[in-house]
Amino acid sequence: MIPFIDLTRQHAALRAELLAAAARVLDSSQFILGAEGKALESELAALCGVRHAIGVASGTDALRLALAALGVRPGDEVITPALSFVASATTIVMAGATPVFVDVDPRTYALDVAAAARAITSRTRAIVPVHLYGHPAPMDRVMELARAHRLAVIEDAAQAVGGAWGDRPIGAWGDAACLSFYPTKNLGACGDAGMVVTDRDDVAAGIRRLRHHGDTGRYQHVELGYCSRLDEMQAALLRVKLERLAAWTEARRRIAARYRAALAGVALGLPFEAPEARHVYHLFTVRHPQREALAKTLTDRGVGTAVYYPCTVPDQPVFGGGEGRWPEARRAVREVLSLPCFAELSDDEVETVAATVRNVCERL
Repeated sequence: MIPFIDLTRQHAALRAELLAAAARVLDSSQFILGAEGKALESELAALCGVRHAIGVASGTDALRLALAALGVRPGDEVITPALSFVASATTIVMAGATPVFVDVDPRTYALDVAAAARAITSRTRAIVPVHLYGHPAPMDRVMELARAHRLAVIEDAAQAVGGAWGDRPIGAWGDAACLSFYPTKNLGACGDAGMVVTDRDDVAAGIRRLRHHGDTGRYQHVELGYCSRLDEMQAALLRVKLERLAAWTEARRRIAARYRAALAGVALGLPFEAPEARHVYHLFTVRHPQREALAKTLTDRGVGTAVYYPCTVPDQPVFGGGEGRWPEARRAVREVLSLPCFAELSDDEVETVAATVRNVCERL
């Protein structure tokens, strides 16, 4: 069986360094808001090309706190794509606002900027573009639209750390960007963790207060806040992994290139990479009209796959759907299938996956 993802390979290679990092935290006995977290924040701010990075407890918290710090309040509307993980929209509801779903570009799965423009009303406060599967949204056009209407932009970069659009890293475009370090991400913790990156002093100060009960220091609580701090153990482990992120990204891009070459000419939709984009291939996502049959046959032949996502966000029970809307997002959720694409895959495994996919597609 070739697994869809196998974190044991990554952790086996880093075991000694991870254990040393954990021991360093244990020896310091400083577990919250300490030196490891500050160092990781500095390192990720540099990677994303911004002046501030603020560690929080999860990628979901990063979104929730960024919305609050940018002034999203009850009665506001926030535009976000219909195809994403549910947290891209539930965090908007948690802020008291209303998510306004728009369709996606069928090539990149990113927010359709023209659809976003049509969705703007007098109540629109912000746009949350999602860099889905590791492919950046068209941030130049998103920012042009947002500035024309004086809207905040919060990049959902949970799947795109290390990516870029044009000459700017992901995270350096919006008023804030949100990272997830969920274990299966390109830069994954050994538990939950997240971060907000921003070039704005006011946003950074707001998130630092909000993650720590609205505290400005010495038990002066100036607003309602949360308990959402990136703990020192996760920060230390992430620092070990961050040193490998660039190499891991290049490995993912090489795997993607090999899949493209091996699957050329197959009746299968391959991932698109825009000329302006640096895709980090969090997922190598293909499309096929008989997705379920393809997935089952690949599983039967020993190739692991996964579906991200089997349902649009507005069609989730918590939101209730909307008949006849978001046709591209709805078509995508019926067709998308992700193949194994993690840095530790061997050349032989990549060749086997590609050959098996080609064989199965020719028989469907």
